[in-house]
Amino acid sequence: MSTLVLELRQGDLMVVNGAPIRFRNRARIELTAKARFLFGKQLMTPEMANTPARRIYFALQTAYIGDEDEREAGLAVARRLIAEFQAATTSPLARDLLDRALAAAEADECYQALKLVRRVMRHEEVVLGIAAPALPAVEE
Repeated sequence: MSTLVLELRQGDLMVVNGAPIRFRNRARIELTAKARFLFGKQLMTPEMANTPARRIYFALQTAYIGDEDEREAGLAVARRLIAEFQAATTSPLARDLLDRALAAAEADECYQALKLVRRVMRHEEVVLGIAAPALPAVEE
């Protein structure tokens, strides 16, 4: 069995299988079973979802860490937003990344999908010439 060890600081927020956990002090935790989790800068608040690519990330985040109903709804929203983004963009790179992200999400590999959408978010910032706000940090 493989394990994952995470070091979290006081005040960090982590969502595990849909349950938010805030750490009151510095902690080192070990996940010994498969879990759906995001923490710290990986988490996007609704207020941060203020561009088309960020809205896709937020929908996929919901599909990843939400409960069963939220997962289905998040994936449905992501499908719609991805179709809209692909129809509006002229970028083959963005289209390809979004195709791959949707395929990963539909294969229940939402963490991988989030990594791909993060690349689209960076691309969107460059194309639109907007300053890069704090991005959810998903390991590449």
